[in-house]
Amino acid sequence: MFKKLLSYISSNIAIDLGTATSLVYLQGKGIVINEPSVVAINQKTGQILAIGNEAKKMVGRTPAYIVATRPLAQGVISDFEVTEQMLKYFIEKVQGRKLIFRLRPRVIVGVPYGVTEVEKKAVRDAAKNAGAKEVFLIEEPMASAIGARLPVQEAGGNFVIDIGGGTTEVAVISLGGIVLAKSLRIAGDKLNEDIIHFAQEEYRLLIGERAAENIKIGIGSAYPLKEKKELPLRGRNLVTGLPEEIMVNNEEIYRALQKSVKQIIAAVKTTVEETPPELLADIMTKGIYLSGGGSLLRGLDILVQEETKIPTKIIEDPMTAVVRGAGMVLENIDTLSEVLAEPEELKTPK
Repeated sequence: MFKKLLSYISSNIAIDLGTATSLVYLQGKGIVINEPSVVAINQKTGQILAIGNEAKKMVGRTPAYIVATRPLAQGVISDFEVTEQMLKYFIEKVQGRKLIFRLRPRVIVGVPYGVTEVEKKAVRDAAKNAGAKEVFLIEEPMASAIGARLPVQEAGGNFVIDIGGGTTEVAVISLGGIVLAKSLRIAGDKLNEDIIHFAQEEYRLLIGERAAENIKIGIGSAYPLKEKKELPLRGRNLVTGLPEEIMVNNEEIYRALQKSVKQIIAAVKTTVEETPPELLADIMTKGIYLSGGGSLLRGLDILVQEETKIPTKIIEDPMTAVVRGAGMVLENIDTLSEVLAEPEELKTPK
């Protein structure tokens, strides 16, 4: 009974601190927060006005001195103080303020594969300053694989492609560790940029990031679609300076995304080529698993399968795979500690 009460009071949490979206997993309850990684700041006073959903509503709708910013770029912290405030907001929102006495939580944070020691320290420091007692890091491809319930601790190859907002990570996992991985700074945000660039080049139309994302979700594809689809695209004509609406179709957006998609496929093929033969044999049987919001781009699984000749599938609920995996490690920290980026910290005397 005492252990259960202690667990409730401490409210240990796992966080997927994403470039576009942050998710929080509360021990014993599951995913409790799924909000944009956006912070609205009053530049005159330096005051933070809103975080998450409320801040995203302000994008493009505020006076010039109020700026809605994303404190993470390509999966790593670009603005330390703002990230710290965002983490503090998430931790306080999860824990609430009802109990007078509350322990500082143990926090597990997902980080991109291959981040530097400086970047890891920035994540740990930000989480500790935001109220965490202990901070452990888990690499996102590993968390995705655990979230997909792949047997990562067994002596067999597991192939995961995690496509987030800022990074695409391709990894081969076996015996609780990452055997081989590629990290690419091309993901959902870059695809949005491709659509913005396409609108400017083809139609002399200036559009915002939200409009580009809506088009990507609505008719974007990595593989040619059989049926033709169209959607309106609204923006400002760069020649006349006046508002304009045009119709774009899926074939145009497919062509606009081709360069970035080809780079992702090239990284996947290179990883397959460098995978040890024994692990590759396992992967050919199990298949390739896609996770992250970017994996929902139409036809991407078909294209990966066609290019690699390996069965490819999108895992269930791919957008929450990282935080679900980190949450499973949190719930089973004693048996899964080896999958953490720095598991030795668990044995360090406090």
